[in-house]
Amino acid sequence: MVVIVVLAGLLFVVVGVVLYFVSIYNGLIRLAQNINKAWANIDVLLKQRHDEIPKLIKVCEGYMQYERQTLEKITLARTACLAAKTVEESAKAEGELAMSLKTLFAVAENYPDLKANENFTQLQKRISYLENQIADRREFFNDSVNTYNIRIRQIPDMFVAQMLQMQARELFRVTEEDRKDVDIGFNLPK
Repeated sequence: MVVIVVLAGLLFVVVGVVLYFVSIYNGLIRLAQNINKAWANIDVLLKQRHDEIPKLIKVCEGYMQYERQTLEKITLARTACLAAKTVEESAKAEGELAMSLKTLFAVAENYPDLKANENFTQLQKRISYLENQIADRREFFNDSVNTYNIRIRQIPDMFVAQMLQMQARELFRVTEEDRKDVDIGFNLPK
């Protein structure tokens, strides 16, 4: 009888440990997938913004004869964004694109006909809306990464994470270039 109680107790402990391990494992996997989902949501918005940029450039070309350099910067930045492979590369390229767009919108103030163009106004509003959505999604991404990174470093989750070879994920950070003020210059003929 004592042997049965001891075996039942031991079985209870083993089952409890296994269930606890499964619970930790499932939690870590859920966090990892949330990070992937958050990044995919950012990609969707970035794609929408990237699709709007050629339309914006086309509208601006007719009005901004002397701003070719600004338009070329936007095109190059968009290309770099599409080629980015890592979070760090994406952050750098997206920052350059955002700065170029801010410069374009600031320079557009000197072109009343362009500002009055309905297509330009709609595209400007659409891109500004997408920028705000991207910022919100980046914040959610960083929250997800932070929660995951904390969990894989806490005991007992740390032991499960090490067994599964889970590595810390990289936060989306603003580059030093993004922290600088926008340089607005006008390329008017001399």
